[in-house]
Amino acid sequence: MNELQGSRNVIEIIGVPLDLGQQRRGVDMGPSALRAAGLESKLEALGYTVIDRGNVPVTVAETTHRGNDRARFLKEIAECAEHTADAVQQALARKAIPIVLGGDHSIAAGTVAGVAHHFRALNQAVGLIWIDAHSDINTPETSPSGNVHGMPVAALLGMEPAALSQLLGWSPKVLPRHTVLIGIRDVDEIERETIRRAGITVYTMRDIDELGLRAVMEQAIDIAEKDTAGYHVSMDMDWVDPKEAPGVGTPVPGGATYREAHLAMEIIADRGGLLSFELVEVNPILDERNRTAELAVQLLCSAFGKKII
Repeated sequence: MNELQGSRNVIEIIGVPLDLGQQRRGVDMGPSALRAAGLESKLEALGYTVIDRGNVPVTVAETTHRGNDRARFLKEIAECAEHTADAVQQALARKAIPIVLGGDHSIAAGTVAGVAHHFRALNQAVGLIWIDAHSDINTPETSPSGNVHGMPVAALLGMEPAALSQLLGWSPKVLPRHTVLIGIRDVDEIERETIRRAGITVYTMRDIDELGLRAVMEQAIDIAEKDTAGYHVSMDMDWVDPKEAPGVGTPVPGGATYREAHLAMEIIADRGGLLSFELVEVNPILDERNRTAELAVQLLCSAFGKKII
């Protein structure tokens, strides 16, 4: 049994095939691509009992109206977030580790709400490690696109949109001092100001270049663990360089290398403290022979204790 497992050797997989938070179709097939890449069997080979809970219900874009262009499909995304939060809470109540498969990154509003709500009942806060090329801290007022997948961090910190920040009847789900963004390299100008005002910790790709990934991950975990029950990891596959992970909706050059991505996950496994994990934005339509999903599964295995030797 590896360091991460301890007494929590059950993993529950929860699929959230939502693509309403952005405008490039195909990310709704991400959970299927990750399953097809052998996620369950590979985690079982590490000694876990793995239970796949299937997918939460989502609305299909063609069956509804997109609503306000400042936050497209916000009502439907909030409904999906409630289902996701409920599934995550049930997994945690069963002492399992939830792995949530997206879908676009707007699903994090529900995932983190579920984790935070579970530990709030125990009078404990949770930390958030957000691994992404983007900061996702826009609001409907500041977003240049109206895509809700660029808003979940803002919602989790208690900003707009209220339909997401007020999920489960309280806000904020995480505090700035427990929140760390890693791998950032594509930030809107207004987001920069929001980040400064919020007081969250951000490690850009320049910081990784200058400090080294080990130092960044060690510092990030220290921040996310301090005065919390542990931390949730929300990882967008676009944090990895597009040469390694082409199947994402918003690729940005200059991302993590193959080995850097694995090292980040290996440090998470070594340190422990992981409460739940979320992997998003795998788009099979844009991928090459499921290459991005296969890398994503490899990274999840590293985060859950797979070692070279």
